[in-house]
Amino acid sequence: MAEWDASLDHIIPSSVLPPFWAKFLVGFASLVCFARSYDGDFVFDDSEAIVNNKDLRAETPLGDLWHHDFWGSRLSSNTSHKSYRPLTVLTFRMNYYLSGGFHPASFHAVNIALHGGVCVLLVDVFSVLFGGLQYTSKGRRLHLAPRSSLLAALLFAVHPVHTECVAGVVGRADLLSALFFMLSFLGYCKAFRETNREKTHSTFWVLLSILLGAVAMLCKEQGITVLGLNAVFDILVIGKLNVLEIVQKFLRKDRSLESPGVLRTGGLLFRMTLLAFGGAGVLYVRWKIMGTGPPAFTEVDNPASFADSMLVRAINYNYYYSLNAWLLLCPWWLCFDWSMGCIPLIKSVGDWRVIALAALWFCLIGLICQALCSEDNHKRRILTLGLGFLIIPFLPASNLFFRVGFVVAERVLYLPSAGYCMLLTFGLAVLSKHTKKKKLIAALILGILFLNTLRCVVRSGEWRSEDQLFRSALSVCPLNAKVHYNVGKNLADKGNQTAAIRYYREAVRLNPKYVHAMNNLGNILKERNELQEAEELLSLAVQIQPDFAAAWMNLGIVQNSLKRFQAAEQSYRTAIKHRRKYPDCYYNLGRLYADLNRHVDALNAWRNATVLKPEHSLAWNNMIILLDNTGNLAQAEAVGREALELIPNDHSLMFSLANVLGKSQKYKESEALFLRAIKAHPNTASYHGNLAVLYHRWGHLDLAKKHYEISLRLDPTASGTKENYGLLRRKLEQMQKKNV
Repeated sequence: MAEWDASLDHIIPSSVLPPFWAKFLVGFASLVCFARSYDGDFVFDDSEAIVNNKDLRAETPLGDLWHHDFWGSRLSSNTSHKSYRPLTVLTFRMNYYLSGGFHPASFHAVNIALHGGVCVLLVDVFSVLFGGLQYTSKGRRLHLAPRSSLLAALLFAVHPVHTECVAGVVGRADLLSALFFMLSFLGYCKAFRETNREKTHSTFWVLLSILLGAVAMLCKEQGITVLGLNAVFDILVIGKLNVLEIVQKFLRKDRSLESPGVLRTGGLLFRMTLLAFGGAGVLYVRWKIMGTGPPAFTEVDNPASFADSMLVRAINYNYYYSLNAWLLLCPWWLCFDWSMGCIPLIKSVGDWRVIALAALWFCLIGLICQALCSEDNHKRRILTLGLGFLIIPFLPASNLFFRVGFVVAERVLYLPSAGYCMLLTFGLAVLSKHTKKKKLIAALILGILFLNTLRCVVRSGEWRSEDQLFRSALSVCPLNAKVHYNVGKNLADKGNQTAAIRYYREAVRLNPKYVHAMNNLGNILKERNELQEAEELLSLAVQIQPDFAAAWMNLGIVQNSLKRFQAAEQSYRTAIKHRRKYPDCYYNLGRLYADLNRHVDALNAWRNATVLKPEHSLAWNNMIILLDNTGNLAQAEAVGREALELIPNDHSLMFSLANVLGKSQKYKESEALFLRAIKAHPNTASYHGNLAVLYHRWGHLDLAKKHYEISLRLDPTASGTKENYGLLRRKLEQMQKKNV
């Protein structure tokens, strides 16, 4: 490799070749690219995996992490995605604990640091892959390809396809997996230090490498593929397998094939056995932990895998591979999600996109032929290792062994991109060697690095907020229903319902079976009192997905508003049937019973809501108010006190209990609760108005007058307060006349 590496001497200055400065430069480049994401929000999947994940909170036992998936669901659940990454979730939990809550900056800082760590380790990894494995007499590894390893690591550090992994907090799974992947590979290399004239291996380092591979898999499933790369490296670099020689002997029917050099290398068979049994054992344990088999995905997640024709499936899978290759070659069109119609199915060989498949396989076959048949031993080794690093980590996402839940995902290219960077660096070195225009090659390399860095900075900015992220996808995947859905959801959260409706309608148009878009659109229409269309949408949603509990509950709310009480009750009951622990549905069922004057049923429903969710303030409040209105003051007081013990800082509960205590003539305690509620929410007119009524009853007329006036300033239209204030003024006037 020395001559290939030397061909880059006009591009890589000798001053940055020492390992420390090379690693410093690579680490700094990775920081520059993604530092802009430091103060970003939690976006997209971060909400489910982090903010709404109970496994991050102290009240969840640490042991539960080993029985839950990445999103906090039990692995035994039929709805679990089976993404078993307990070590990644553990780092999220540590982040949450050390930063004192959900502060995105601390989570983003860890991701940026992890990417920098992976890039630094890659300098050593590429040094081995390009230059081979040689040690000094003191056991120190020689850096035989410093220019190539530095350039490849720089290309990796600034590759824009990594933005999703670094700027999206859930991408930490890929970063941690890659970190332990590199450590496993470097650990495997340490097993071959030269201790004497004969090369020996250290079983300890081989076993440690397998253990680190298992740790990588506990961060993300791809991590286990490092054992495959270790095996390829061992056979090619340590065993010095010459495929070309074996093929030639086979064609000549040479009997010397019976004992090729690779089999004579001491310990190779033993190491391959360790890797095979170690990998199989880890995968078996992983499969047992999954419990109920592979996850169930829907057609919108991966439409090609649901195609009836094997030919259609094969064509589309290969087209997906070509798209992944294009993202590595030209990472300009990036999108947070490539599903939901973003990439229409190829249904016949007449589709022009088949050209992409042909181009991909033309390049791959050319590289494979060179990797196997080149007369140059270094060229064969580098191309084979580069292809191995590109292909082996990608295999779990290839649909070859099992169905995956996506079409294209930029995050799964984090590890394979290292193989691409290796191949690109080798190509540039060959080009530089065979051309006299060295400055042109240098300009090309600097241009690639600069443009990729610029794209990383821009893309990191897009990942800082959901609004920017979702809108950036509209131009890349205009046919993606999920993109329109997420833009609409973001607008709805900001209160822009009119624009949200437009995007939700487009999502439903693009995917007429998109039940979540129907549900959200139905909710907005319900709030705008467009009840008829809302009912039609929600009815269609539950018809398409009969176990969609949220849609059943929302349908019940709409039917309740339409005074179709029996249908509403049935919808609520169906929702609870599909989601037994559904406190919000019990709350709405209680409201229905209250409207029907079925007070006992209403109280039971609200009690169920508070049992399932003790902090359900609305259910507690409704119980207190219903008991108060029906004259059960003692029971209302007991419920109010129970609620405040569970939610001591809820001002609405203070207000409701204060009303009950006032009617029970416990004026002092009632006053204290009113004042606490007002302190928490000083601009709530009803709080001042009801405190004024308490003072009015209590005989503190001046204080009553003061709070009536405050209440009317805050809400001049409150008729009840006006009437009470008028009564107080007349009473004060009468008292003044008597005094005169």
